[in-house]
Amino acid sequence: MSIKPKFAYQIFTGKKKFELRRYVGVDIKEGSKIILYVSGNVRAIMGEFTVGRVIKGSALYVWNKALEYGDVGLDEDDWPYIKGSKIALAIEVREPKVYRRSLILSEIRKIIPNFMPPLSYRVLYMNEPLHMIIEKLRTL
Repeated sequence: MSIKPKFAYQIFTGKKKFELRRYVGVDIKEGSKIILYVSGNVRAIMGEFTVGRVIKGSALYVWNKALEYGDVGLDEDDWPYIKGSKIALAIEVREPKVYRRSLILSEIRKIIPNFMPPLSYRVLYMNEPLHMIIEKLRTL
């Protein structure tokens, strides 16, 4: 999942309890691991979190339902991202973890020359070279 540095910081520090996304046709299941590629001037895979609840529906439904859980770290900067989308997701953040070592984009491209971070999110399959690289990061 690609994420702006501001939101990644909020996730890693425990402030942000839900991450909002436009639905791109890929379902996200509770218990899945989300690997965070931090975009902007960072451009690195920095950590992960475990998926808790997943709320799916219209943007307004998702926004209101997530806010029912109290202070979940959503603010005025989050709403524009899902506003207007037909289907949106609120993904509960559990067990955020920053890797001891980040993997910067130029390092990834030395191993996977045509690597492009996802615009939003995508499935990472076990037999992909990137999956194997991330598994090594997770054990450092």
